[in-house]
Amino acid sequence: MSAFYAPDTSAEGEERHLRLLDQVYEAGVNFLDTADIYGPEHNEKLVGKFLKTKPRDKIFLATKCGFQWDETGEIIGVSGQPDYVKSACEASLKRLDTPYIDLYYLHRLDPFTPIEETVAAMAELVKEGKVRSIGLSEVGAEVIRRAHKVHPITAVQSEYSLWTRDVEKNGVLDVCRELNIAFVPYSPLGRGFLTGAITSPNQLADTDYRKEAPRFAPENFNKNMALVEKIKEVANRRQATPAQICLAWLLVQGDNIFPIPGTTKEMYFKENNESVRIKLIKEDLDQLNQLEDAVGGRYDEGHLELLSVAYQSEPQQ
Repeated sequence: MSAFYAPDTSAEGEERHLRLLDQVYEAGVNFLDTADIYGPEHNEKLVGKFLKTKPRDKIFLATKCGFQWDETGEIIGVSGQPDYVKSACEASLKRLDTPYIDLYYLHRLDPFTPIEETVAAMAELVKEGKVRSIGLSEVGAEVIRRAHKVHPITAVQSEYSLWTRDVEKNGVLDVCRELNIAFVPYSPLGRGFLTGAITSPNQLADTDYRKEAPRFAPENFNKNMALVEKIKEVANRRQATPAQICLAWLLVQGDNIFPIPGTTKEMYFKENNESVRIKLIKEDLDQLNQLEDAVGGRYDEGHLELLSVAYQSEPQQ
């Protein structure tokens, strides 16, 4: 609602987003995911306004720290330094206008700060009552194990969908099951690509960051559309939409899986929410599990380099 996908951050857009959050709440969805970098800061303020209209104990609120930005809002680095984590938490609490955060994530691993030091600082926030549980985002299996020894990790958030299945192969899903950690797939609809709603890169606004994403690049776009066509085959057979099939597939990957599809439109929220009613059969799963990998990287080279460090077993010195 506040970043990346050519968001409408006008007063009118904010009112529309608050109305949608009301509808989400009334439908029984109470798990909200935000971050200080979304906007930056704008989305936490938006969620803070929404929280004031609802019983706080009825909302499970997640936010994140770690990215740093300059005065223009451009990302300039990451930090897991204990002092930074604590100051970022204080700032988020203020923007969210809440006395506590249910789930506080480290958004990206700081390659120059041992995860043990970062998690120890986050654990102090738990002791102070400012944070109720700790999460990590986009980290490897060994980093999760090391962090979990310092303080129980409640959730791990990473990209996971029918065109991004790295966590099945790199041990992340396995360690989460072993340690009873929730796994939260972000971009479960492939940033909208897997829904079939985007048929050309030209549909995206110039300010939409997907314009620069490798998988949306013209040379890869049509190749990746082949994945969508195969998902549509299952959707037609099940009398569902491709988005619903993608979410239903994720939901059968384990009881610890909590996908977080994002949207700014009521019709798409309702569509996504109905995915819990779809029961995929073996024929469906066999067809979906045989899909080929997407063509193109998830992010640009700079971000991929950051992620490659996060999936190593030891921090850089």
